Amino acid sequence: MALYNRYDVRSSSLVPPLMNVLFVCLGNICRSPSAEAVFRHRVEALGLSNAFHIDSAGTLDWHQGNPPDPRSITHGEARGYALQHLKSRPIVASDFDTFDHIWVMDAKNLADVMALAPEHAQHKVKRLLSIAPQLEVEDVPDPYYGGADGFNHVLDLLEAASDALLHHYLQKYTLVPNN
Repeated sequence: MALYNRYDVRSSSLVPPLMNVLFVCLGNICRSPSAEAVFRHRVEALGLSNAFHIDSAGTLDWHQGNPPDPRSITHGEARGYALQHLKSRPIVASDFDTFDHIWVMDAKNLADVMALAPEHAQHKVKRLLSIAPQLEVEDVPDPYYGGADGFNHVLDLLEAASDALLHHYLQKYTLVPNN
């Protein structure tokens, strides 16, 4: 079955991804790598790994090459998410051509990414929580200067947003598990 008029996610690991999804926050050490890990976990649980290319980036390069914040790793692992292998990177110009959807964590990230985005790619950039209006929150708060409760709250938001995002993709596109 041809999907999205281009690929069949059931065929092989050599099949290009259907959806290229990028999550963006400020430094790419707390929220966006956590969003990447949560969404990847949800996608893998449904057997849809071949349907997505998932990545994360920051609007700044302060932490380039570093792993996520140890608290993000610890709290993510407690919920079954793998973050330890991720490395921070800044968003780059080619991301606007590579990624179909760029999900940012807050209003400042939105403004920063929109300032970088070429006009033809601005429609790809959206706040992540816009996909989950039932949360009645617009921004994923930065937990960096807070305690454990902040990291857990971020994960709660990211789980709800990832579920809504995956539901959106499943409704919009016919995706078949790669069993």
